[in-house]
Amino acid sequence: MTTSPTPVTLPAPEATQAWLDDLATARLDLARELVAALKADPPGDTLAALRRWNDLEIAMSDVAAVASLFSEVHPLEPVRTRAEVAIQDVQKLQTEIGLDRELFQVYADLDPAGLDESAARLLERIRRDFRRAGVDRDETTRTRIREINDRMVLVGQEFNKNIRDDVRTIRVEPAALAGLPQDWLAAHPVGADGLVTVTTDYPDVVPVSTYGTVRETRRALREQFLNRAWPANDALLHELFDLRQELAGLLGYADWAEFDAEVKMIGSGAAIPVFVDKIAAVSLESGLRDRAVLLERVRADRPDAVEVDGVDAAHYEEIVRREHYDVDAQQVRAFCDFTKVRQGLLDVTGRLFGLSYRPVTDAAVWHPDVAAYDVVRAGEEGTEGAGKRLGRIYLDLHPREGKYKHAAQFDLRSGVAGRALPEGVLVCNFSRGLMEFDHVTTLFHEFGHLLHHVLGGAQEWVRFSGVATEWDFVEAPSQMLEEWAWDADILQTFATDEGGTPIPRELVEKMRRADDFGKGYKARTQMFYAALSYALHVERPADITARAVQLQEQYSLFPYQEGTHFTASFGHLEGYSSAYYTYMWSLVIAKDLFSAFDRRDLFEPTVAARYRDRVLARGGSRDAAVLVSDFLGRPYTFDAYAAWLAE
Repeated sequence: MTTSPTPVTLPAPEATQAWLDDLATARLDLARELVAALKADPPGDTLAALRRWNDLEIAMSDVAAVASLFSEVHPLEPVRTRAEVAIQDVQKLQTEIGLDRELFQVYADLDPAGLDESAARLLERIRRDFRRAGVDRDETTRTRIREINDRMVLVGQEFNKNIRDDVRTIRVEPAALAGLPQDWLAAHPVGADGLVTVTTDYPDVVPVSTYGTVRETRRALREQFLNRAWPANDALLHELFDLRQELAGLLGYADWAEFDAEVKMIGSGAAIPVFVDKIAAVSLESGLRDRAVLLERVRADRPDAVEVDGVDAAHYEEIVRREHYDVDAQQVRAFCDFTKVRQGLLDVTGRLFGLSYRPVTDAAVWHPDVAAYDVVRAGEEGTEGAGKRLGRIYLDLHPREGKYKHAAQFDLRSGVAGRALPEGVLVCNFSRGLMEFDHVTTLFHEFGHLLHHVLGGAQEWVRFSGVATEWDFVEAPSQMLEEWAWDADILQTFATDEGGTPIPRELVEKMRRADDFGKGYKARTQMFYAALSYALHVERPADITARAVQLQEQYSLFPYQEGTHFTASFGHLEGYSSAYYTYMWSLVIAKDLFSAFDRRDLFEPTVAARYRDRVLARGGSRDAAVLVSDFLGRPYTFDAYAAWLAE
């Protein structure tokens, strides 16, 4: 029952559906056989029982990873649909296992004496999972838990599919696109009717919102963007919130947020609004100050303006950066050619963590845009560990029909020491030409998750493989990696214009100062999202949009746009549920982690290696707070974040 430590062999796109059928059938049948054997002949040895559990989790993980990926990125709709069914099958089996009293008793009776720290941690997690699944509830309750879990999967899939498939457009005359970069205009030809089509995908929304000088165009596109998946997803959200609340109640929790937070660093649902209000308070002064600057600039164009709204915010923020900080984003774009940025990312992270990326030209991929690389330990020939293959990564970085609309890292396979190499996929939606600098930092951010998955993928227990820490820590390593995209010396190695001239150091310094503009009101916006994700789960309001408007007025420094329903496409309400606060919680830790590096030399090998080995490479084998403390030599604090916010 071992898996050869070789990469997953993917089929050709047209053969994927049959391949996925075979994989799901074989691995889930194996999982059921393992469960039956555990109950029929329980191992007397604790370590042997844990190894069988590991086999069980690996079998289910193999299906869940591939199915989750292909349901979001595969170009063929039948494959995406088959992948969704596979996810449903995995979830049903997980639910059955979690409610299986006989199986639970096998692990409840095990003696933890003599186990090492990692094995003892696994046994504790197994027992905790059984309890949180409802194994101790009566049969009627357990039956209802099964029904709820099955339905939540279906609702979540439909919610995400509606967002993925609802690409809206506006059609405007060329004059309505004044201010857009020439390369963007060239990629959007005028149709036979004299109009240009603009979509709600990010490569259109971001440039139009930032550079478009015609306010009505910005307003119209933003309205379509904020109304994606409306009204269909509103009903699904109501059902999802109700199902989660009912499940939490059946399991003995006051609400879903309390249930969900129990296994996170924050510890309790009630602590979420406390954290949200703390960040909102410390960011208010900075936010109001910078918003006033925006309003002053808006009034220079529209003297009767009384506020800055979402239609104007990004556009006038760009103007302020150009006029106050001498930073023109279109000038910066000229140094951000996609191909160069992608290679620069590989060069930078390879040097930082002692890795090399070898292109895999013969790998089968699901779309021609996808590039595959083997991740290899770097070093001189003969050096211990040099040349060792650590895993494989896939980069799927451009938008297409039917593809996931945001940016995320997906697993293809979880690594297990000696048995399976970790494989991960980066899924983004970037331009094929010049990139916005925000997209450059997004690429670094998401690649941080990919590195965490690969470098942390050599655990004995698959439960702790890769990005397997508490959910309110997982963003911290990625947020910290963004810092390497802001260093002038590093940027000059790959950010060059068409003629090969590196981005000027003085421009980078101006960019850094300009980037600090608005961080207060951006933090307030993030706290609006965090408060929203919490409140919708705890309160379950009858009118989701109305409650969102109230919370926007309370936390955000920008007003609601009439006639929009952004919650319908706020995908994090499904994935992160009540815990959107985790982005800011992780940022607090990320700022503290970064404080250990020498800003004059971000490649200093001792610190980088210590971070790689004590944080990333350990995956979820220890609590996140312990990993951070081990790296920093002290517990993490709020100080670095507060200092950054006050700069």
